[in-house]
Amino acid sequence: MMNIRPKIILSAIVAVGIMAMSVCKKPSSEEKMLQLLQESKARVFHYQNDFSPEAQLAYLDSSIRETPEAEQGQLFKLNHFKATVLVQIGKVEEAISILKRLERNQNPIYQQIGISRRIKDDLAVAYLRLGEQANCITNHSIDACILPIRNGGVHRDISGSKGTVDIYKRLLAEKPDDLEARWLLNVAYMTLGKYPESVPRKMLIPNLDKADETSVNAFQDIAPDLGLDVKNMAGGTIIEDFDNDGYLDLIMSSWDLGESMHYFKNKGDGSFEDKSAISGLDRFTGGLQVMQTDFNNDGFKDVFVMRGGWLSNTFGEQPNSLLKNNGDGTFTDVTIDSGLLSFHPTQTATWNDFNNDGWVDVFIGNETSIGANHHPCELYLNNKNGTFTEVANLANCGIAAFVKGVTSGDFDNDGWNDIFLSTLSGNRILLRNKGVTGAKPGHVVFEDVTQKAALDKDHNRSFTTWFFDYDNDGWLDILCGDYTMQYNLSYYAAAEQLSVSPEYHGQPVVYKNNHNGTFSNVTRDLGLDKTAFGMGGSFGDIDNDGFLDIFLGTGNPSYKSLIPNKMFKNMGGKSFADVTSSAKVGSLQKGHGVGFGDMDNDGDQDIYIEMGGAYLGDAYQNSFFLNPGQGNNNWVSIDLEGMAANKAAIGSRLKITIREDGVTRYIYRDVNSGGSFGSAPFKREIGLGTATQIDEIEIKWNGSGHIQKIQNVAVNQFIKVKEGSNKVEKVMLKKLTFKDKSHHEIPLCAPVAKASI
Repeated sequence: MMNIRPKIILSAIVAVGIMAMSVCKKPSSEEKMLQLLQESKARVFHYQNDFSPEAQLAYLDSSIRETPEAEQGQLFKLNHFKATVLVQIGKVEEAISILKRLERNQNPIYQQIGISRRIKDDLAVAYLRLGEQANCITNHSIDACILPIRNGGVHRDISGSKGTVDIYKRLLAEKPDDLEARWLLNVAYMTLGKYPESVPRKMLIPNLDKADETSVNAFQDIAPDLGLDVKNMAGGTIIEDFDNDGYLDLIMSSWDLGESMHYFKNKGDGSFEDKSAISGLDRFTGGLQVMQTDFNNDGFKDVFVMRGGWLSNTFGEQPNSLLKNNGDGTFTDVTIDSGLLSFHPTQTATWNDFNNDGWVDVFIGNETSIGANHHPCELYLNNKNGTFTEVANLANCGIAAFVKGVTSGDFDNDGWNDIFLSTLSGNRILLRNKGVTGAKPGHVVFEDVTQKAALDKDHNRSFTTWFFDYDNDGWLDILCGDYTMQYNLSYYAAAEQLSVSPEYHGQPVVYKNNHNGTFSNVTRDLGLDKTAFGMGGSFGDIDNDGFLDIFLGTGNPSYKSLIPNKMFKNMGGKSFADVTSSAKVGSLQKGHGVGFGDMDNDGDQDIYIEMGGAYLGDAYQNSFFLNPGQGNNNWVSIDLEGMAANKAAIGSRLKITIREDGVTRYIYRDVNSGGSFGSAPFKREIGLGTATQIDEIEIKWNGSGHIQKIQNVAVNQFIKVKEGSNKVEKVMLKKLTFKDKSHHEIPLCAPVAKASI
């Protein structure tokens, strides 16, 4: 008989060895990142974190229990704070109950010091939010919260808005100059279908329903039909082709470390498929902003996730993520292995080939606030082997400021990409790329030319930013959105309508390039001196006239900051016209990541926008605004592939020569990913006006510096151009008709009767 004992012993030894190997196996870069995200999530759950109301609620409940009944003043303060936190969490009815009790039981002295009014004000806001929950979220319709509020946007459940109206009428009777209350009162009347006729004359803000002087065809929010109305908090959006099938996909994030990323594949048949789980992206949480890149030149677009923005103390010291596109529909976190791991609060970065070596680098704008830890900006140069080296100090760009937006482009046309920073510190910073002049091979050096460029004259806070050539003169201009505020944004919206706006009121500031290294503030000249307070934002050509238009997602964390997102149409490079109302894109919700892209391949650009706010209770459904077409202008879509230049052609420049009515005209475009808190695919979608042929496409390839020219190209087609090849590859893509996949039980698109109050 065979002796099996030695085999049993051998098997046991092998098993133990395997177990030991598994125990001793080092965690991968991705596994380490997932652990870091869990640790960050635990750390931000703290009552001292202003954006963790759940932790604050637990702290307040404990404090209330431990406070003696005799300390009524302290209990009043704690319960008032608790009501505020409950609204932030979304438990509005409980907050209303507490506020009503406080209103009944408060000490008469509170009337004298203004606390009584504050309680009423908070109660009015809570009622307004109650109305939003019942009508705009639970019974969401495509008209919900779109200013002017009409049709399906009018509330069916009027209890919330009625409560708001009742309180604000009393508060305005006491203090008629309270513009925040006046704005919100008028909005509440609009939700009831009673604006303007029922608004008391002295409290009316006229013309909120006034038609745009310049109009466009209305966009249609089809996110609910396609299952793209993801409800989450503030976050970023990417519109890009991630699987190289020619059709644009969607990736989105939320800044909350408890919310996963989402990935929707465009199936090319009029529908989208949720690939969040199978791609592995649902394992990654957080990220106020996301953007695409191709860091390893493999032709597949990778994803960069930025975390920690806005968070004070150590709460914002969270890792960013570089997610490698594996080319098979999955993504892998390579942050640690690539050398990009750091712990600084940020929401903004720009990828470009700063040293012209054919590989993209990344500049990260971090947030340093007064009295907090030092978080200088970072510049990582690509080592061409999947790793990066941080060189910000050597490159003279380790700026320490509260940076909210960064963008890159060649403002002086010298062949080197420069960097612009927008900050809450009250200054904007222009860094000119002097080229590879550093001590080490391949290292660039930047020079701060802010003063030389005449960009040091404005000292207002600013947020979203980008380089773009708004007037097609071949020189990059700058948009830098004002974000200076002393009050909630409702105040500024009312002030603008009543013609009492202060100097800084959230206008999208534009600096025109003077072709000599300097810039001029032309905001008023362009008709852009309008209240917006853009957070999210990007640019594209909605009507294919060849001039770039602007879309801004507006707001701030306060529930009182209900102002519409804004769309501005470029009027031939001479001015901009507000077309928000006619476009039907003026949502009052908090606009964050804004994406421009031709999602249905019909030749015009559509818009996808993240609509959630900073708090759990301010989460909201995202919108996908389908462009119905704005006339018969022609277009071309150009996909560039670098050879000596970086594969995605990031930073390359296009000059399109056309003729309209016999007159030669030039259109200029850079290859980039859109605004600093926005998105656009690297494939350039270019409007050609009425031109029936492209006389010439000139490409200046970034990094290599090669100039490539292609003549006599047909319009209204998708083409691909490889660096060095004069062959234009026509890409055959289907024009898509999006399928109706509405998951709403009750359609709310029909007009409703006006409420009786």
